[in-house]
Parts: sequence; C-alpha cells; structure tokens
Amino acid sequence: MGYLTKKPGENKMMKKDNKGFTLIELMIVVAIIGILAAIAIPNFKNYQLKAKGSESKVNLGAIRTSEESYLAENDVFKACAAHPFAITAGTSRKVAWTGNADFNAIGFAPAGDVYYTYVVDNINAVGAPATMTANAYGNLDDTGGSAHWTMTQVGTLTNETPGVY
Repeated sequence: MGYLTKKPGENKMMKKDNKGFTLIELMIVVAIIGILAAIAIPNFKNYQLKAKGSESKVNLGAIRTSEESYLAENDVFKACAAHPFAITAGTSRKVAWTGNADFNAIGFAPAGDVYYTYVVDNINAVGAPATMTANAYGNLDDTGGSAHWTMTQVGTLTNETPGVY
C-alpha cells in the first residue's frame, strides 16, 4: 500500500556515479605529454635557429645586389667594414642597424635590427676582374662559436661553418 520499499540491492551508499578519470589515467596522459614535449622542443629550437639564420642569406643577397650597382657606377667593388658588432657570446639578440658609411655608400640598409655582423671584402687588382665576398657572422645559439656565411659576386652562397648557428 503506502509503504516505501527498497528494491533488493538498492542502497544510497552503494550507488556510484562513475564520472571523471582515475589517478592512473591522469598519470598516463601526463607521461605521454612529457614524452611528446621531450621530442618536440629540441626540434622547435632548431627550426627557430634556421628561421633566424635566413636573415643572413637575405641580407647577403641584398649586399651583393648593392655591390653590383656600385660596381656598375664606379668600376670597383666597395669594401665595407664590419657592422654592426652583433655577435657577442651569450647574447643572441638582435642589434640595431645604426647606419654605416661604407654600407650607405653602396645603398644597403637592412629592414630592421639584425642578428649578424656584415663585412664586405673586395679585390680590385689592376688588370684583373674585380671580385667581392660578402660575409655574415652570427651567434644565434649562444655557444660561443660563430656562424659564418659568404656570398661572392656571382651569387655563390657558402656556409663556412656547417652545423653552427
């Protein structure tokens, strides 16, 4: 009649609500994320260094173009002293390009700050064709070693220090 009856095996204390994750499941997920991070972070750093290193190739190409224009007007390549002094061990930050009389003479100025120091060596021997080598020195990975890229007047780009950024 009006009696409240419980069904057999029904008890408030025994009823479980299975929502959420167990501690072991959470620990397994954290371990998997840790393994993925251990693999991904070094690769990410290498991609970052390669991206920063592309600055030298772009600027060396622009310096070569500027030197070719200077050669067409003056019959010689212009030597350019090292500018700016960006490669200091332990500081792989960009350095402001403040302008330089040598680079201004050939009409070169990079767009913004730079990671590398740029130098142009030339040989304008009498009776021989003029030659030019543009150099970029940088230290992007703070190892103390200096990366060195060169580009000649014919556009040959060379990494003088493979594996060093």
